[in-house]
Amino acid sequence: MSPARDFERLERLLGYEFARQELLERALTHRSHANENRASAGADNEKLEFLGDAVLDLVVGHLLMDQYPTLSEGELSVTRAQVVSEAGLSEVAAELGLGEFLRLGRGEERTGGRHKPSLLADAFEAVVAAVYLDGGFDASRQLVERLLARRLSGIDSSGFHDFKTRLQESAQAKLKATPEYRVVGEAGPDHDKTFEVAVHIKRREWARAAGKSKKEAEQRAAAMAAFLLDGADLDALDDDPTP
Repeated sequence: MSPARDFERLERLLGYEFARQELLERALTHRSHANENRASAGADNEKLEFLGDAVLDLVVGHLLMDQYPTLSEGELSVTRAQVVSEAGLSEVAAELGLGEFLRLGRGEERTGGRHKPSLLADAFEAVVAAVYLDGGFDASRQLVERLLARRLSGIDSSGFHDFKTRLQESAQAKLKATPEYRVVGEAGPDHDKTFEVAVHIKRREWARAAGKSKKEAEQRAAAMAAFLLDGADLDALDDDPTP
């Protein structure tokens, strides 16, 4: 099957037809492929990934504000982090079969790059950016709303207020350990201070987050760590404290 016909099939899966199909091609091009092909040099998806991350934050934030009007800014932030986490986006990308369409270098191909959560999540962000550049904000919003509908509707609102408890239960069940929180930074005057907190489990730092109070920063860090832990390959973890 030719690349053009492959892209037509992906467009049907996405529910969006590109006017500039080269944007979709770039969104699917990993840097390993670009590095090995002179014709693709510099045309990988990393900048599109950067832009797509911003578009996703804006779109999902808007959708969550509409869906949960009573949540605070902090609660909306950690909920958005849940929806657009690597685990969440890679799951949606896998359901789309996005890995099949990736343009990878030989090394990534040999090591199973088409199934790596990080590559799938990055490609999904890049595709969102490609739709944004091709069709504008409304087109990207419709795409995100359609593809993330199940995740948005399946959010567990009962746990909004205590991610620390959720993380503790998960860490004890999966790692037989208790999370530890450390203040790693403070900024601003006393009346408007921001705290940065890191959460560690078994000497490994799992997440960092900032907040206007230590409690808020801890909750945000706990939320991010909980989503990472949910999607982690526990067999692949070792005692190295580096994530």
